[in-house]
Amino acid sequence: MPFDPAFNTSYLVAFIMGLFSSMHCIGMCGSIIGTLTLSLGPDIRNNKKLLLPFVFNYNFGRITSYTIAGALAGIIEALLTMHLGETHGHRMLQLLSAVIMASAGLYIAGWFPRFAYIEKAGMHVWKKIEPFGRKLIPVKNRTQAYLFGMVWGWLPCGLVYTVLALAATAGDVSKSALTMLAFGLGTLPAVMGVGIMTHVLTRLSRMQRFKQAIGLFMIILALLAALPWLNPMAFTTQHIAIH
Repeated sequence: MPFDPAFNTSYLVAFIMGLFSSMHCIGMCGSIIGTLTLSLGPDIRNNKKLLLPFVFNYNFGRITSYTIAGALAGIIEALLTMHLGETHGHRMLQLLSAVIMASAGLYIAGWFPRFAYIEKAGMHVWKKIEPFGRKLIPVKNRTQAYLFGMVWGWLPCGLVYTVLALAATAGDVSKSALTMLAFGLGTLPAVMGVGIMTHVLTRLSRMQRFKQAIGLFMIILALLAALPWLNPMAFTTQHIAIH
């Protein structure tokens, strides 16, 4: 069966990227969740059964923002391919996504620290949104936790931008949104754990070999994005007629 070049935008790939890349973000995300938990009353903070719904709503809000950002990436893709042509426009976005993904992998591994400068691209938007988050502190109920998570979802992050570049190659707005949803779900286990097992996960995120392994994994994904015909899993289910 022939290879399917669209495999690199699959939800599975986005989910795996979220699962591993979230470990790199524990330092940043952990401090934000720490702000949430410390703003709660001691009766909730010291009871994991009561704390868990707040942490979940917080992350649910964050994933909602990721999904909205994915839809916006899909709209941008549609506008670009409208002028460049669907085939050429998609291929250009595919290659751009691969370059950004490889750069993110080098950054995670500690070999390309300048990649962090990409986060400056979102600072203008973040300065407009961040004050709304401050108004929600202290968090008093689950709705506030969800809204605070939505604000947090727009925090400038090079790794989120990497997956947004991937989402922009998904093919349409709904698929782009679902790609970011899959990424957000992939980050959920680690970031949910920050609110419950902060010390263990933080130690793991500081292990250089662990970060290098994640970085190499991202680089491999980038190669498969640029050269999808090398991916042994990228098969199409459609039958091609032989003339």
